[in-house]
Amino acid sequence: MVVPTFNEQDNVAPLVREILASLPRGTLVFEILYVDDGSTDDTLAVLHALKAKVPELRIIRHSVNAGQSAAIRTGVRAARGEWIATLDGDGQNDPADIARLCTERDRSPPEVKLFAGWRTQRRDSRSKRWASKWANALRGRLLRDDTPDTGCGMKLFERAAYLDLPAFDHMHRFLPALMQRAGWRTASVPVNHRPRTRGASKYNNLDRALVGISDLLGVAWLIKRAKFPAAEELG
Repeated sequence: MVVPTFNEQDNVAPLVREILASLPRGTLVFEILYVDDGSTDDTLAVLHALKAKVPELRIIRHSVNAGQSAAIRTGVRAARGEWIATLDGDGQNDPADIARLCTERDRSPPEVKLFAGWRTQRRDSRSKRWASKWANALRGRLLRDDTPDTGCGMKLFERAAYLDLPAFDHMHRFLPALMQRAGWRTASVPVNHRPRTRGASKYNNLDRALVGISDLLGVAWLIKRAKFPAAEELG
């Protein structure tokens, strides 16, 4: 489990407890890797207090806030598992859905390297739902990634395949398209979504729109320029 977090002091302990309940000890080998992305509240102190009680918990801290994509990549690089599950640190993703993603992986062909959560019933404000709907429609039309929801933090992917992707800020919003560009298949899996009950959102619709357009054009360029010919070793 890789959980990027920024100023979520009130969400850390409840979410860790939920993760432990969804991945019970003794039935699965796992680690919970929290990446504190330069928090300025008591997030780090809460994590250290939990560490004494939760041996599966690992903590990495960015000295400055670098963004969600950088935090996810830091966590994936430090992780020791072959498969990585991610979820947001705000508590809106339901850790119980991890098992659903794993079940979908186990019955899928090996060329499927990414299982993306699909929030079929968003628990956000009307303006945020509208903005996401517009952004997903535009992205889908331009990138043709056949993914209804790329903004969901709940994902399961193969670590090696992820680390082979080009890294850039906000790349986490384009993982299905980037995986497909690399020659892999992806799948969308319906997951639960919950309203935020503690803390405050770190994004607004204008910020997402301004960076999203330039990122979208950049990913479209990457896809257009991709060349991955088949190769075989002859001796």
